[in-house]
Amino acid sequence: MKPPPFGYSRPESVADALATLARLGPDGKVLAGGQSLLPILSMRLAAPHHLVDINRLSELGYVRVEGGDVRVGALARHAQVLADLPARAAQPLLGKALRLVAHATIRNRGTTVGSIVHADPSGEMTAVLALLGGTVRVATTAGERDVPARDFFVGPLESAVQPGELAVSATFPVLPPRAGTAFVEVARRNGDYAVCGVGALVELDADGAVSSARTAYLSVSPTPLVLDLTDAIGSEPDFAAAAVAAREQVEPEPDIHASADYRRHLAGVLTERALREAHAEALERSGRD
Repeated sequence: MKPPPFGYSRPESVADALATLARLGPDGKVLAGGQSLLPILSMRLAAPHHLVDINRLSELGYVRVEGGDVRVGALARHAQVLADLPARAAQPLLGKALRLVAHATIRNRGTTVGSIVHADPSGEMTAVLALLGGTVRVATTAGERDVPARDFFVGPLESAVQPGELAVSATFPVLPPRAGTAFVEVARRNGDYAVCGVGALVELDADGAVSSARTAYLSVSPTPLVLDLTDAIGSEPDFAAAAVAAREQVEPEPDIHASADYRRHLAGVLTERALREAHAEALERSGRD
């Protein structure tokens, strides 16, 4: 299939891009990596009047560790973030999730911020941002605002970015010293969207007991679902109890790929697996065994 007709602009600076988006309003759509947008256009599931191609805005193609955060610019490709050793050291969950994003060809072109703005509830990076409590910086001709993850995802394929706005970066908090992460998923084939996926973040107190255990889920809800399983897992970790608690709280919908019951089962299995891996890493990072 072919996409519907559309206008096209390719601004040379962020200021030009913002001015163009302000002029177009709801008729404008940003094109970054295009790995999600172009298939939707070709299937005519979207029909924007005008595409604003930001691929010449090289100033947005960065990955930086700034104090207590990893900041990823809007043109940083998945592969660039995955290859950035300081960023992966500061927040290991980035690398663990990004290696599961589609295929190498798509990671070479697709952008991490674009994936987040796409707001696909089956997307790994949406879950990462939600689990870590990150933020997205959004710019307009009038200034910038930071949107926390809890407010950013407002529906399936719907984010808080408004007409005339451009998401310029995403920020992920660095991993605390006595903490560990994991990201696991089940897909029908390597590179496919996950039937179910779970990211986990476990933090320990000074005595090595679990002080916090949180999980985020793919493909089980309209927006990224984050669960606080601290009480369920207990200070002396009971991973099976946490898995039961997760199964009781997820409410997946069936589709052509999996039934709701199968997704619920996977949520429990993957919750236990992810929490075990994250806890083991937290013990290692805190110097315990």
